Amino acid sequence: MFKILKNLNKSVASVIAIVVLLCVQAATDLSLPDYTSKIVNIGIQQGGIENVSPAVIRKSTMEDLLIFTNNDDEILENYTLISKQNLEQEKYEKYLKKYPNIENEELYILNKLNKKEQEKLNEMMAKPLMQLQSVLSEQTSEQMKLQLLQNVPKEQRELINNMSVIDIIKSLDDQKRNEILKQVNEKLDTMLGSIIEQAAISMVKEEYKQIGIDLNKIQNDYIFIAGLQMLGIALISMIAAVLIMFLSSKVAARLGRTLRDKVFEKVLSFSTKEFTEFSTASLITRSTNDVQQIQMLISMLFRVVVYAPIIGIGGFIRVLNNSDSSMAWIIGLAIISIIIVVMTLFIIAMPKFKKLQNLVDKLNLVSREILTGLSVIRAFNKEDKEEKRFESANNELMEANIFVNRAMSIMMPSLMLIMNSIMLLIIWVGGHNVEQGIMQVGDMMAFIQYTMQIVMSFLMISMISIMLPRAGVSANRINEVLETQPQIKDKENTIEFDENKKGLVEFRKVSFRYPDADTEILEDIDFVAKPGQTTALIGSTGSGKSTVVNLIPRFYDVTNGELLIDGANIKDVPQKELRKKIGFVPQKGVLFSGTIESNIKYANPDMSDEQMVLAAQIAQATEFIEEKEDKYKSEIAQGGSNVSGGQKQRLSIARAIAMDPEIFVFDDSFSALDLKTDANLRAALTEKTKNKTVIIVAQRISTILDADQIIVLEEGKIVGKGTHKELMQNCETYSQIALSQLSKEELE
Repeated sequence: MFKILKNLNKSVASVIAIVVLLCVQAATDLSLPDYTSKIVNIGIQQGGIENVSPAVIRKSTMEDLLIFTNNDDEILENYTLISKQNLEQEKYEKYLKKYPNIENEELYILNKLNKKEQEKLNEMMAKPLMQLQSVLSEQTSEQMKLQLLQNVPKEQRELINNMSVIDIIKSLDDQKRNEILKQVNEKLDTMLGSIIEQAAISMVKEEYKQIGIDLNKIQNDYIFIAGLQMLGIALISMIAAVLIMFLSSKVAARLGRTLRDKVFEKVLSFSTKEFTEFSTASLITRSTNDVQQIQMLISMLFRVVVYAPIIGIGGFIRVLNNSDSSMAWIIGLAIISIIIVVMTLFIIAMPKFKKLQNLVDKLNLVSREILTGLSVIRAFNKEDKEEKRFESANNELMEANIFVNRAMSIMMPSLMLIMNSIMLLIIWVGGHNVEQGIMQVGDMMAFIQYTMQIVMSFLMISMISIMLPRAGVSANRINEVLETQPQIKDKENTIEFDENKKGLVEFRKVSFRYPDADTEILEDIDFVAKPGQTTALIGSTGSGKSTVVNLIPRFYDVTNGELLIDGANIKDVPQKELRKKIGFVPQKGVLFSGTIESNIKYANPDMSDEQMVLAAQIAQATEFIEEKEDKYKSEIAQGGSNVSGGQKQRLSIARAIAMDPEIFVFDDSFSALDLKTDANLRAALTEKTKNKTVIIVAQRISTILDADQIIVLEEGKIVGKGTHKELMQNCETYSQIALSQLSKEELE
């Protein structure tokens, strides 16, 4: 898989952009639960009051507050005392709108503090504010009065009874006051921080109310601003997500294109041996379906590799820092449950994933064979048999897909059950914690969101772990193609052709065997085909005629001996340069989808129309071309299925003639032509190829009667060499073939 990912080098900038955007999206997604928590805890429960230390407090309240702390100076240095008398008129009017009670009482205004200073002040004022709140509450006030009256002489009780608890405490000597405050502190020490903070905030709200501050406005402003911030963060997350999907799709599509290009380019360099090893159907599957599997994986891979770990680790850290860590075990339980489900399915489904692509190969092979041989199937009434063969391959693939899909369909409900169960568990445990004052409602909501984010990150990893095996199999199959070294390839140091031997084809003691074959197919093939002459190859079926001519363009490499063209061993020259010199017409005419013009001009699209028409005339193709409505612009269907066998063969010959090569090779290319067309074509070709080397493989004696040199093959060996007359006299094999086709009179 890593070898495939190396092909992303052309998309480095996009990959970096995706990683950056994923970090941005992860950061924004991780911050949203905090805002939810703040809106619930601060915006709703605390009425929008964020800090324990009040932004403004009456002088009288501050004096009462300082009774309960030893940090008088540290607290007061963070505040500035203002009154109607010490303010300029403009500032006074400004403060009067915000704090209406300034008209009647002096106020302490909180100085501008940094975050660290604010936290320190909050810590110093939380307990004193709660103590003051507790003392001022009606129930506590009565209890403290009763306690104080027990230790006071009867004559003073009536006086003290009419005083407030704060005034009573102020009137006490230091020793008694410290004893009372110590008792209050002992009770507070048993309380949790969240309860103390909530009580302190209640005191701050009451103080703001006494000052005349609009508490509803504070709450609404806080929720509105926090909501806007959440919308902004969500918008950033959305934009990042859209850009990530856009770039990921682009990177995946580019990788798919690159892989298809590389596979196709590699396949073009394959010899017949490699084609036999892979099969055409498998190569098609590898360059389409397998590439598609990798493309689908890549479009999701970045989100998993980068985003999921950030969300998972970041969410866990935030849970530990911002929430009650005693509930962290719930996250661990969720992760373990997910891993168990995914691993179980992975073990069950993995073997089928490996088998799936081979089954796709098999189905493609069967489909291709049936479609290619449809006419034969119909001719022999074997439709039912082929339908059963296709159905068998199709059912096998279907069963594998059903098994995999069933396994995957079990996974999602199982994971959703885990998620919902975890959510219920959090609510149950968190509800108890809220009731006990261990955590606030907003913290519980944030914990749920963080847990869901962590679980979702593992879900994403589990999803990619399901896709990865199939994509891994596809990657291995593509690598098999890309890493296969063609048996026939150019040498590092090639040589040039000898211009003085232009068109000369020399077989020197050539032997050949197919890869992995035990015996030689050709043995001791030795002849020379000269420019201006026609060399013909004839022999019974299977004698090796086509194999001989397939060696010339180096479709195969000779096993022993040498094959020289233009005085150079064909193994020592570039394949492209070699094939430029050869006009090859295969035994089976092959046409490409397009037009008649595009097929004739296949070797050189820029050739003139006159050259194209001349080639068609020599190939005796103008007769049927001119009858068509669009003539040379007429469409040719895939594989030339809309033209007859003879027309297809003539167009194949015209394509080779239009190339105007040094050497013409016709591999039984005239067999589909009638005798008249065959004769006319050879006559026209003789005129065209006066200075060219012509090599013809033929079954019909009439085609090669006038050849300058006839090579007779039998079981891969040359059993006769010479002209028609010479061979009739001294080659029994040739004379038998000739007499089986023509009478003695016709042969003379």
